[in-house]
Amino acid sequence: MRAVVQRVKKASVKVDGEVVSSIGPGLLCLVGLRDTDTEKDSEYIVRKIVGLRLWASEDGSKAWNQSVVQRDYGILCVSQFTLFSRLKGAGKPDYSKAMPPQQAREAYAAFMQRLAQACRPERVFDGVFGAMMDVSLVNDGPVTILLDSQDPNNQSLGNGGQPASQSSPSSQDA
Repeated sequence: MRAVVQRVKKASVKVDGEVVSSIGPGLLCLVGLRDTDTEKDSEYIVRKIVGLRLWASEDGSKAWNQSVVQRDYGILCVSQFTLFSRLKGAGKPDYSKAMPPQQAREAYAAFMQRLAQACRPERVFDGVFGAMMDVSLVNDGPVTILLDSQDPNNQSLGNGGQPASQSSPSSQDA
């Protein structure tokens, strides 16, 4: 499972010109499901999203000190299977590593439920699974964190995009 987590001042999702979800300050999370993801992958990503310390302390004395939960900010998630695209030949994307749509719909719903349970449910929002969405945001920073349940320490970022190992979140919990 992958998530691109952005600290935002505000974010919203529109479907067919209508706003379906919006938040003020908080996190916008683009979430992709891999064809081999399990509940453990979902648990790992949820734990990381709610635990990321991306804000300074209230008095400003400590940078990178508070989480979205501590700040009581919103979390807006958008399902995005394209996070598992691979480029073939002349740049045509291949999505064969993404979870199939029906299985992904169920796994994403379980992820959203797990995320709501990990913080205040009324602070968790999402778009419309499978819909064409217009996502708007105002970055705060910008601050963007990449999470991958199969690469918990972002080893592939320093290895030319190749995973350092095939570890799972249960065997290497960051």
